[in-house]
Amino acid sequence: MYIRKKKNTSGSTSIQIISKFSGKYKVYKSIGCATTQQEIENLIHLAKQELDLLFCQSKLFISENDAVIEQAYSVLSNSSIRTLGPEIIFGKIYDNIGFNTIQEEMFRHLVIARLAFPLSKLKTIEYLYRYQGIYLDIDTIYRFLDKLNNKLKPQVEKIAFAHTLKILQGNINIVFYDMTTLYFEASDEDDLRKTGFSKDGKHQNPQIYIGLLVGLGGYAIGYDIFEGNIYEGHTLIPFIEKISLKFNLNKPIVVADAGLLSNDNIKALESKGYEYIIGARLKNESEKQKEQILKTEFVNGTILSFKKQNQTRLIVNYSTNRATKDAYNRKRGLTRLERQIKAGKLTKSNINNKGYNKYLKLTGNVSIEIDYEKYNNDNAWDGLKGYVTNTKLNNEQVLENYKNLWQIEKAFRMSKTDLRIRPIYHRLRNRIEAHICISFTAYCIYKELERVLYEEKSSLSLKKAAELTHNMYQITYTLPESKHTKSRLLNMDKEQEELYQIINKTSRVSQR
Repeated sequence: MYIRKKKNTSGSTSIQIISKFSGKYKVYKSIGCATTQQEIENLIHLAKQELDLLFCQSKLFISENDAVIEQAYSVLSNSSIRTLGPEIIFGKIYDNIGFNTIQEEMFRHLVIARLAFPLSKLKTIEYLYRYQGIYLDIDTIYRFLDKLNNKLKPQVEKIAFAHTLKILQGNINIVFYDMTTLYFEASDEDDLRKTGFSKDGKHQNPQIYIGLLVGLGGYAIGYDIFEGNIYEGHTLIPFIEKISLKFNLNKPIVVADAGLLSNDNIKALESKGYEYIIGARLKNESEKQKEQILKTEFVNGTILSFKKQNQTRLIVNYSTNRATKDAYNRKRGLTRLERQIKAGKLTKSNINNKGYNKYLKLTGNVSIEIDYEKYNNDNAWDGLKGYVTNTKLNNEQVLENYKNLWQIEKAFRMSKTDLRIRPIYHRLRNRIEAHICISFTAYCIYKELERVLYEEKSSLSLKKAAELTHNMYQITYTLPESKHTKSRLLNMDKEQEELYQIINKTSRVSQR
């Protein structure tokens, strides 16, 4: 309630007490009319006394200011408040990297939704409506994915590469390549989704391969999609050549794990003038080479180099921690095989070189047993790790660079867990490609958030920072007199405020 002075057509002034109920104003009580200033002041004084009487009881518990605030909040509804955290955190990073140059608002919504609540497209619709006030139907999203197809991939990669080049201060002289599999819930295959060796252990599900290239620190350069039954070793050269041509990379050192080691790849890399560091399979080396390795007495930290053909050398490193881990894993694999044999679950089809099945052998016509001699002989290889290289880097530098390969493994782990890129429920190729493009963009943003938190020495973990965005709210309200509609962020807690300031600081720096 409040006091109103109302000018009358007769020239007098009415003093009234006004109340508001259900959004409507009405005269609660008329105090009187007056024509002179002295009379008006007396009526206002009487009105104040009347208000005091009205609020006499409530004033024991609530002040007049409190009453005003209570009245203000009474007009608010759920639609007045929305979650703005994902937009003011992930959205700003999206802009800072340069993805805002992509003239597709839908793309932005889907990327930020993937970061905030990485769910199915149906759940994404629910999120956008409930938290962002944006209404979309599933057909709209699917039509966009169909249109997007591979259209935005070159632009997304170009922006990601430019950002990585900036972070690495224009120096991309070493790149890291790896592949992973992404499986599908649907059981049918097509020209892209094929059953093959699954790194996720989903051997019965159709899958695709994703090849990812990053620079030092795990900052994204590019990606590609391959059929699910392809041999991963056949993807390396075409992928590197395509990326090098696209971004004019000047023959960087290529680092990859042992899955991409083959004579064909080695020859192709060398013929095209690339230097490389690739994980070695020591047990696949020549008998002479293996004999040299096994007769060497290794202690923790030993690094030895063995000459191969031309300028290539094999570097072998021994670690007691790795030896302990290798022995533990072999023992665990053996125990599982023993348990399966006892249960009668193993058949001839299980006798292969996949994992610890290499310890199985067939005796007679029907009996499967464990080759304990082969198992015990493998003790000699515990703790040994090999690297094949043609670089002029010293042994320690080779090991140090190869260790950075864990960044790409981390990239896949982040994509599969935090961003939940899998499982994929899409069936059509263009929608699959669009889904991967959205997820790749989301990874670039997630990686940048990790970087700025580290640079600002924040105590916030990446996961915690992402969770904080879920409870950062904006309120929208309309002023009763001016009818102006305004929006403002609600006060944040200490951690949210820290995150908000870090992102704002980064945003200001990127705009210089």
